[in-house]
Amino acid sequence: MSVIVLTSACGAPGVTTTTMGLACTWSRKAIAVEADPVGGSSILAGYFRGFQVPAQSVVDLLLAHRNGRLAEQFPLSLIPVESTTAAVLPGPRSHAQARSAVELWEPLSVTWKALASADTDVLVDAGRLGMESFAESLLRLADLILLVTRSDLPSLAAARQWAEQANDTRQDHPEAPPWAVVLIDPGNPYGVRETSSVLGLPVVATLGLDTRGAAVYSVGARPTRSTRLRTDLVTCGQNIRQMLTAVDALIAPRGAL
Repeated sequence: MSVIVLTSACGAPGVTTTTMGLACTWSRKAIAVEADPVGGSSILAGYFRGFQVPAQSVVDLLLAHRNGRLAEQFPLSLIPVESTTAAVLPGPRSHAQARSAVELWEPLSVTWKALASADTDVLVDAGRLGMESFAESLLRLADLILLVTRSDLPSLAAARQWAEQANDTRQDHPEAPPWAVVLIDPGNPYGVRETSSVLGLPVVATLGLDTRGAAVYSVGARPTRSTRLRTDLVTCGQNIRQMLTAVDALIAPRGAL
């Protein structure tokens, strides 16, 4: 079981769409978690088109945590995604709820780790780095952090400062979660090699621009046939799983000492 955090450095490169797309095409059971501090639940309004009302909110889970019932209540908060093995945990409905939810993310990640026997992975949409109420604890507790960025110069310039910080942290604390890049619209104008060189991080996958395909995961459109984005997402998921396996192989010998 793995916890994978997706985040961005600026703009709206497609973190939520990528998170939902990966969850829906994941090779195992997956839970897409909204931890975006902006609030408003873009997944409920977008993918579910406002038709789904969660049984419980993040605030309900926070109260359950304070009452020692988080593990019991967490599954009741999940919304199944039709025709997939994925489910969604809707995030804060406002920025005020996002402030309260900061207390929740660390104990919730402990609950996620208990899903190992269920063969389930967790994909977290953490929103933009540096924002107030950002789920900082998840950057410590994740198994992998994916920096989602477009390939233009302003996007890479914004991403570079966070990539440098991540690399410095890993140098001082080798046990810290690794970072990788999901590059959106590669070659417009910079490609994989240039992006990796500038950020000092591996590019684990690329996703081409596909308006029709993106609409499936961002606003709940129903595709009439397979899309380019879906194909890219399947490959992206495979690459992420391979990277996690490689990370596990490096950690295992250290744990055996």
